[in-house]
Amino acid sequence: MAKKRVLIIAGIVVLFLIIISSASWKRAVVDVKSDISNGMQRTIKVYTADGKLLAEYEGKIDIEENNNYVKFDYDGKRYIYYNCFVESIADIN
Repeated sequence: MAKKRVLIIAGIVVLFLIIISSASWKRAVVDVKSDISNGMQRTIKVYTADGKLLAEYEGKIDIEENNNYVKFDYDGKRYIYYNCFVESIADIN
């Protein structure tokens, strides 16, 4: 009986270690950190549909995306971009 319990606990520990070492777990942790700290240090570049650079922002920014738009607050203003391409590069360290 005790041997079975030890095996079950060892299996749970191994499974937990596998989960927390996965890339999806690490992304989830970064997402939570971003939510808690109201954004991440990042560079955002907004491009028109034909690939021309429309705008660029750099700073601590929390970005929200949808199929139709990208929205974020920056320097006391709210930006919403429709029908464009947005590149966001964040410092996750």
